[in-house]
Amino acid sequence: MLAEFENTIADFAQANRLFESADKVLLAVSGGADSTALLYAVKALRSEGVFHGELLCAHINHQLRGPDSDADEDFVVEQASKLNLSITTKRLDVRAFARENKLSTETAARKLRLKSLIEIAAAGDCQRIATAHHKDDNAETVLQRLARGTGFRGLAGIWPRRSFGEGIDFISPLLSVSRSRIIKYLKEQNLKWRTDHTNADCTYRRNFIRHRLLPSLQNNSSGSLVEQLSDLSRSAQRFYKLICDSAETVWPHLADCTRDTVVLDLEGFSAQPPEVKAELIRRSLACLGSGQKNLTQRHFQTIFQLAQQNTGTKTITLPDGFRMAREYGKLIFAQSEKIAESRDQTCNSVTANVPGQTRFGKYLINATVFDVAVGQADTFKAGGESLVECFDWGKLNLPLDVHFRRAAERFVPLGLTQEKKIGKFLTAQKVPHTIRKELLIVADSDKLIWLWPIRISEQAKITAETKKILRLQITVAGKDKPIDNNKCKKEAEYESNRL
Repeated sequence: MLAEFENTIADFAQANRLFESADKVLLAVSGGADSTALLYAVKALRSEGVFHGELLCAHINHQLRGPDSDADEDFVVEQASKLNLSITTKRLDVRAFARENKLSTETAARKLRLKSLIEIAAAGDCQRIATAHHKDDNAETVLQRLARGTGFRGLAGIWPRRSFGEGIDFISPLLSVSRSRIIKYLKEQNLKWRTDHTNADCTYRRNFIRHRLLPSLQNNSSGSLVEQLSDLSRSAQRFYKLICDSAETVWPHLADCTRDTVVLDLEGFSAQPPEVKAELIRRSLACLGSGQKNLTQRHFQTIFQLAQQNTGTKTITLPDGFRMAREYGKLIFAQSEKIAESRDQTCNSVTANVPGQTRFGKYLINATVFDVAVGQADTFKAGGESLVECFDWGKLNLPLDVHFRRAAERFVPLGLTQEKKIGKFLTAQKVPHTIRKELLIVADSDKLIWLWPIRISEQAKITAETKKILRLQITVAGKDKPIDNNKCKKEAEYESNRL
């Protein structure tokens, strides 16, 4: 039978589908009170059949407290052994990483811990990583964001379930309970835990908020401030979800994503409420790999103002080497030239050897030309393996150019008679944006003949009258299969919570 504390966690986990469809769950255990409660409570939930996934443990030793850090590791290994759970430990040189990257110790530890937990989870085929964030942590997060300036998105605090890519979600089953309830549970269960004395050092901002600011505000508040901030966080999360749903609805109609750019239709963008506009901006930059740490309200306001101005072409600089331009009814987000030049792919197009073999970055292009007997060309028509396509040689005007997709390109898709913008065609075909960034264009001197690996052009198709054929095969280095549209991962979520 579950204890009251465990039932509270079970209800919260089920309401937020934290363990849903998870075959394996990795528990991040530091040895402190919070993570020890997480370890034993989730193990109880598993034993009582609240979920059926396998449990594994991970302990990250930051090596910041000498023998005490090693004692923490030994303690966690001992607890996992008592519960018959497999455990993986990892030691990090946080100080060296902080020096090399000019980071604070807190930031360096968080970055390394996050990376290590994802690596351990991936190695163990875990779909979830459970962390011990609780209500007090959430209240501190909201206050910290308020202190540095935030909007409703920051007020959302710590989400119960957060995606960090790689098919792995972080979950926080203890968000429904306070620190005091955690301590009470540990004492009721006669469980021990480790104490990190650096958590009392108020030179760290989080500790100052925990030990000084939050208690001071509580003294001047009616009711529990932690509970009030928790309610505020949940309200902000619900509001932000509505914004995300609205952005998700209009995104396919407004956005045209290529490998290096995201183009938003200005008219459609301008028709959205400010909150949706901000989310569309965030999504555009996220598609290009931009983080959000250095984006401020001033950057968003500058983009809003530029979108409203009745001007020609104008460009503004954004943090981390990105830029945004307004031109001809479009908002164009891209990396700066300096960043783009540093990509592994150093060229944007290549002339294909026909016949012959051509290397284009990670792609290998093989071209073969051959004659066919009259009436036999139909056997080479499109519709087979998407790595290989055949074209009517007589309809082509060499040379053939292979390049990454560019904004506003058009072609006549096989089976149609009119030109279509590639972006609109991809939207109609429901091609995910993660796939769009990997597409290649094959064009002769006056038309596009292949949107690889999606569709060839009607203007270059084989007919019964075809006498000579160009056979093209495009493969990715190290792969013998094209991008699988059906198995593409869902677009990354664009919330910025960090461990």
